[in-house]
Amino acid sequence: MSLRAKWTLGGVIAGGALAGLMATGSSALALYFARRVITPARQRLANQEVLAVIREGQGQQVILAANEDTTVDGVYGLFFDDGKGHARIGRIVSYSPAERTVLREVEAVYSGDLNTARRGWWSGAIHPDPAAVGLPAEDVLIEVDGGQAPAWLVRAGGESSTWAVMVHGRGATRQEALRAVRPALELGLPSLLVSYRNDGLAPSADDGRYGLGSTEWRDVEAAIEYAMANGAEEIVLFGWSMGGAICLQTADLSRHRRVIRAMVLDAPVINWVNVLAHHAEINRIPSLVGRYGQLMLAHPLGRRLTGLSAPVDLKAMDWVSRAVELRTPTLIIHSVDDEYVPYGPSAILAERNPEMVTFETFNHARHTKEWNVDPGRWEGLVKAWLRQQLAPRTNPGQAAEEPHDRPIPG
Repeated sequence: MSLRAKWTLGGVIAGGALAGLMATGSSALALYFARRVITPARQRLANQEVLAVIREGQGQQVILAANEDTTVDGVYGLFFDDGKGHARIGRIVSYSPAERTVLREVEAVYSGDLNTARRGWWSGAIHPDPAAVGLPAEDVLIEVDGGQAPAWLVRAGGESSTWAVMVHGRGATRQEALRAVRPALELGLPSLLVSYRNDGLAPSADDGRYGLGSTEWRDVEAAIEYAMANGAEEIVLFGWSMGGAICLQTADLSRHRRVIRAMVLDAPVINWVNVLAHHAEINRIPSLVGRYGQLMLAHPLGRRLTGLSAPVDLKAMDWVSRAVELRTPTLIIHSVDDEYVPYGPSAILAERNPEMVTFETFNHARHTKEWNVDPGRWEGLVKAWLRQQLAPRTNPGQAAEEPHDRPIPG
């Protein structure tokens, strides 16, 4: 063999080995990405630095490291001490871009010692429970697959045949929904704030993985059954982030879908493909690798790698493509600067189905914190829209004629 032939053969072998290594690395990265999406976090990342707590008159103020969250005005929750501590943080007192610090009021400390806190995480959940909002509530248990899921039931004065069922987002808890209870009560709606599989309160799924809405909707269906057994005749679903995807699946697949009168969705996941591509981009994962991760989630063979008991049908949860199939009146509230779930699919869904979807944007609220930035506007929009939806129908038989007559999978 000539010297040139030897070099050529060596180059082919080396190139094949390099391609194999790259393919192996890409597969590993895609699998890591896919698993991260569907695996519940055991511990929240305490990425917010608490620099100091100072006494101001009868109250307290806290100095925080300035970032895109802490420099937005409004009221927020600060969890610390591995989540055992919880404080409500109010208005910005001062902001120093040079020092990268922000001084904010401390409105309340519900648990823990904020003076000893060094790190924590920022949240839209500002209250730990209904009592902190000044609302009497009952702890109830809802029968779901694998056991019982805890829920809070906040009753409205008088008898109401329409209930609100509130569904929190991925990695959050029912605390997230407390912001919506007062406007619901003002409309006379009892509120059921639910937990669902893998959220740390409800029983875990057999595979211990999120279904991104494709499985969790069954727990919301169970909550609807609980409400109906206790006097509800119609339901308004509230959902935040992945909770919005869960609500959309419930309205699409539940055998009780005809009793769902309306949905209020805050920063909902309308199209998981879009969200997953966005997260691949912000985590600097090549788009091809990100798409490979999506394939692992959606393909039957991928479940051996991801640990899913069944593939996640991302196409069935693409409500941009299925826009005309949405037949439940829906209010979508979404901030245009949402860093976690891009607002574009929400806007497109409203554009393609204006008969059913009302779309309201916020600015500078980031993900699911529209209420925190402007609670007056958020509550005003929700109440005004729901009053229209809950007004007596001109034709009482209209609901039974809506196009939902198709078989239910599973």
